[in-house]
Amino acid sequence: MRVRSFGANGLLLEVDDPAGWFAELNRRRAAGELAAVEIVPGARTVLLDGVPDAAATTERLRGWTLPEAEPTAAIENAVEIPVDFDGPDLDAVAARWHTDVRGVIDRLTATQLRVAFCGFSPGFAYLGGLPDELAVPRLSTPRTRVPPGSVGLADIYAGIYPTASPGGWHLIGRTDITLFDPDQDPPALLSPGTPVRFIERARP
Repeated sequence: MRVRSFGANGLLLEVDDPAGWFAELNRRRAAGELAAVEIVPGARTVLLDGVPDAAATTERLRGWTLPEAEPTAAIENAVEIPVDFDGPDLDAVAARWHTDVRGVIDRLTATQLRVAFCGFSPGFAYLGGLPDELAVPRLSTPRTRVPPGSVGLADIYAGIYPTASPGGWHLIGRTDITLFDPDQDPPALLSPGTPVRFIERARP
């Protein structure tokens, strides 16, 4: 872990497992071991904002380690996303993964996913959990419009487009789940740390 000052009352943690550290830091804050107003995960970092004593907190952080994960409990409490696996890039992903379409579907539905961080557009969650060997590069030419509900893969993440937008992810399916509704509280269905599981939707 590398800890850097960030603004007047912030610390930026450069870590190998931002999602894991996000969960652990929230646990320690709830237990009274950490004082921070906000804990915000990123692709390679976790930001602590509103830290009253940065120097003391930095020393404390350097003595902490991540506990062993509990994957079974995470799956049991996961948000289930029904997916029609019929995306235009499904065959290309299957070829990259050295399998067939059925193999891609089985791998994705068996993988424990977790929201690593959010960004790009309101309600867009980057779902981590895929191993490095299944990383999928972004499209060389992004699509000008990706339909809402599209399920895609890019790098080591899966994601669902909450609204129509341009995008360069490989599209492998679609869902009818509402990811973002400004009239709901909270407006986003998925927040950092949320476990997620893809469920293959039965076709009529």
